[in-house]
Amino acid sequence: MIASEWRERLHAYLGGIVKGLESVPLAVGGVADHVHLLVGLKSSHRLDYFMRDLKADSSAWARKEVGAIKFEWQKGYGAFSVSPSNVESVKRYVMNQEEHHRRKTFQEEYVEFLKASGIEYDERYLW
Repeated sequence: MIASEWRERLHAYLGGIVKGLESVPLAVGGVADHVHLLVGLKSSHRLDYFMRDLKADSSAWARKEVGAIKFEWQKGYGAFSVSPSNVESVKRYVMNQEEHHRRKTFQEEYVEFLKASGIEYDERYLW
C-alpha cells in the first residue's frame, strides 16, 4: 500500500525516474493501491524494460527512503496509448484519482478500460 504520508513524494520520484529513462512525465497520480502515469515515450523505448526499471527503482526508493520494507508492485501492468487530442483530459483524470475512485473501484475501472479498448482478457489472470 502507498501511504498518504509519502504518496506525493513517490509520485515526484516516479516522475524523476521517467525523466532519467529519457521520457517525459506528463502526469503522475494515484491512490493507496495503484498509480497512473501519463508518459511520453520514444519510439525506441521498450515498454517492458521501461516498466521493469520504473518498478525496480521506485520499490527500492520506497524501502530505503520511507521504510516501506515490504513494498512491491504487482507483477503486471496496464498500458494504453493516448491520442494527442486526449492528452489534457487524461492528465486531469490521472491527477484526480482520489476523487475518481470514490465512485468506482480500480478493478471496475480497469475492466472498463479493457472492454472499451477491445482487449480480450481472462479475469483469472487480472488480480
